[in-house]
Amino acid sequence: MSLEGKVAIVTGSGRGLGLAYAQELARQGASVVINDVDAATAAEAVTSIEALGGNAVAVVAAVGSTDTAKQLVQTAVDAYGRLDTLVTNAGVLRDTVLWKMSDDDFDTVINVHLRGTFTCVREAATYMRENQIAGRIICIGSPTGQRGNFGQTNYAAAKAGIVGMVRTWALELRKAGITANAVIPVAATAMTATVPYFAAAVEADAAGQPMPPFFRHDLGFGTSDDVAGLIAYLASDSASGVTGQAIGIGGDRLQVWAHPEPVVTEYRTGGWTYEALLAQGDEILAGNLQAVGETFPPLPDELQPSSV
Repeated sequence: MSLEGKVAIVTGSGRGLGLAYAQELARQGASVVINDVDAATAAEAVTSIEALGGNAVAVVAAVGSTDTAKQLVQTAVDAYGRLDTLVTNAGVLRDTVLWKMSDDDFDTVINVHLRGTFTCVREAATYMRENQIAGRIICIGSPTGQRGNFGQTNYAAAKAGIVGMVRTWALELRKAGITANAVIPVAATAMTATVPYFAAAVEADAAGQPMPPFFRHDLGFGTSDDVAGLIAYLASDSASGVTGQAIGIGGDRLQVWAHPEPVVTEYRTGGWTYEALLAQGDEILAGNLQAVGETFPPLPDELQPSSV
């Protein structure tokens, strides 16, 4: 087991993707700190890891505050003597279109996803640096943060911000031997369960059956367990040279997302005045517009919601 002797914190790990990450880390030998806002859910997660022969303790607290971040790191050190890996997975959704989104809708999502990632990583990285541990920071992003999604202003902002922070942390922590990466999962979750397009895949997963190849291969859409292997790999010594990356995974697909780069560059002596842009702007800008949001291919007839 390549993670034998390692200690990991996984926020938001009571169920779903976070639980799959925690279980895989334990399966590979790591001791795990589970985190959830519900005590019963956290206790069940601990029990599931112990049933695998692993070690786990729980911290029942909402991610976001510095106090919770400190509690998570201190629990890892008190229980297991060290901390090697932090996986920031905790999150909430408050989806609605821009003109209906309240301050609370926005602030709640930003606090848990963005601020919670920041406070937890700051605490973990400080401990790792002070104790000369070549640790692993693994932050969970989303396709929404990469491309945008209707009704998710708050979530898109948070997930895009997480990738931006990861790239910065990779620079700041490189000298200490600490890696920082973002994982962009595509998997059956409570959110995708409500989308008719994914119905056949979600129903197959719920029934314990393989998802149709169209979802796994063409869309890179799979189960929580399909993502967990990447989390364990990034936590391992084998991934010491991987840092500052946004890595997509789902179903049968693994991706490395490109960092933003200009697709066209034009120069004009004296700068780009309003008049110059009137003359050339349409050719340069409108001629190179980039796509927003995700576009999915049509479902095969046998996978249409009406046929499942």
